[in-house]
Amino acid sequence: MSNTHASPYGTLPPASPVAARKPISLPRLNELRARGEKITMLTAYDATFAAVADAAGVECILVGDSLGMVCQGLTSTVGVTLDTMRYHVESVARGIRRVQGTAWIIGDLPFGSYQESKEQALRSATVLMQAGAHMVKLEGGGWTTDVVHFLVERGIPVCAHLGLTPQTVHALGGYRVQGRGESATQLRQEAIRLQDAGATMVVLEMVPEPLSTALTQELPTCHTIGIGAGNGTAGQVLVMHDMLGVNLGKNPKFVHNFMEGHASVLDAMSAYVAAVKNGTFPDNAKHAWV
Repeated sequence: MSNTHASPYGTLPPASPVAARKPISLPRLNELRARGEKITMLTAYDATFAAVADAAGVECILVGDSLGMVCQGLTSTVGVTLDTMRYHVESVARGIRRVQGTAWIIGDLPFGSYQESKEQALRSATVLMQAGAHMVKLEGGGWTTDVVHFLVERGIPVCAHLGLTPQTVHALGGYRVQGRGESATQLRQEAIRLQDAGATMVVLEMVPEPLSTALTQELPTCHTIGIGAGNGTAGQVLVMHDMLGVNLGKNPKFVHNFMEGHASVLDAMSAYVAAVKNGTFPDNAKHAWV
C-alpha cells in the first residue's frame, strides 16, 4: 500500500522525506538568515492546506486573522475572535502532525485580545500556544513593546507587525503604503524597540522597499518578513488565497498568482517557495512600491 497522502490539492510526498527535514525552530530560522537564505511564509487556516504548504517546503505557516476576510467573508479582520483563532490554529497543527510536518506555526492575536493589558495578552497567547502555535503575532509599535517584553519573558516567542496593520486600518486611512516621509523615522524606532523587547520576527506590510531593506540590516536578531515591502527583507509572506488567485476581491499589485501555469496547489506553493528563495519574487522593478 502506498504511503503517499492523496489530495485534490496535489499528491503529498511520502511521510518519511517530510519527517527527515529538520523541524523549523528559532535557531533554524537564525541559520537560514545567517547563510543568506530567504525565509518563506504563507497563511493557512485548515489541516489540508497547512499540510500542502509544509510539503511544498514553506518554513512558516501563519494562521492569520486574515481568515476573517478570506474564510468568513468579513470586510476587515476586526470581527475575528480569539475562539475562532484557536479553532483554526488547532486545525493547522493537526494537519502538520498528520504528515509529520516541520513547519513553524504562528498564530495571530486578534483585535481586542491583547489591547487591554499585558495580562490579557498573556491569557490570549496561552490559548493559541496550547492550541498548537509556536509563536504569536501582534500588530503595532509603541505600547506593544511592553506587551512583547512581558510575553517573551514568559517563554512565548513573538512576531511583531508594522507598517500597514489591518486591525487598525481605519485609523491609518485605508490600505496604503506606510512609512513614507517623516513617518519612516517613527517606524524605524518602533522596529528597533520591538527587537530590543525580544521580538524575533517582524512582518513589514506595505512599507517602501528602501526602508524595509535598511531595517533588515538594522535588526540582526529580528527577522523581517515582507508583504508588499520589496525583496530586501529576510523573508516573504503572502495570504494563501491571494497567491492562488482565489480571493474575493482584487489582488494587491504586489501579489503574483502562482497557480498560473501549475496543475496543483502543491506545485503552486512549491513555485512560490522557489521564487522567494532565488530572489525572483517579489520583483521590485515590476511592482514599483515606491
